[in-house]
Parts: sequence; C-alpha cells; structure tokens
Amino acid sequence: MTSPSNSPIQNGDANQHDFPWSRSEKVIARKAFDAALKRELHELIQEAKQMASRIQQPSDLWDLEHYLTERRKQINRTYDYRYSQLTLVFGKLLCQNWLGEEELRGLGEDKLKSIRSYAKFLAEMAAA
Repeated sequence: MTSPSNSPIQNGDANQHDFPWSRSEKVIARKAFDAALKRELHELIQEAKQMASRIQQPSDLWDLEHYLTERRKQINRTYDYRYSQLTLVFGKLLCQNWLGEEELRGLGEDKLKSIRSYAKFLAEMAAA
C-alpha cells in the first residue's frame, strides 16, 4: 500500500510544472477534459431528474438543492484546466472512470506516466 508520504506528487512523479505542453497536446487535453466534464454533467442531470421526480415535500426540495450545490463544488474543484494541474486532473478522472486512457493518446509519455501514476495512487488510497 502506498502511504500519503509516498504519493506520486511528493516523489516528484507528478511534478506537472516540469511539463511543457505542445500545441497538439493542448488540443488533445482540451478535448479529453471537455468530454469527461460532459459525461459527468450528463450523469448529474439524470440523477437530478430522478431526485426531482421523487420530491413530495418541501424538505425533499432542499435536499435536492443541497445535493446539487455539493456536486457543483466537487465538480468545480475537480475540473481545473490549468496546465500546471492537468496531469493530476486527468489522473483523478482516469481513476474515477470519467476518462479513458485512449482519450489521452497523443500526449507525451512523460505526461501519460504521471497521469497513470496518480490514477494508480488514488485507486490504492481508495482501496485502503
């Protein structure tokens, strides 16, 4: 098991500041980012519709509002399109299955290694 002190971030494996992004990599990254966000938002819309259809009393309405507010905050924290953060974002999205590795094809091997490493770390932490 990997401990937080052995995280890829602290070991420098995910030091995204060292990664220059080429023009073609930026195009691939934007497409993958947008596709993952679209998938997650589509699922959220379906969940919200189901929850809304079950509203029977005022407290149910506020439960839905609270749920949507928390999900919005979570999505805003996750989807950070700064190049300095993208390897971490993609690692998390890969781990959570919002993104497939094939969508990242064309990124440099250094970035892919960092993304895979972080996804693996997150999976190990979740299993612990």
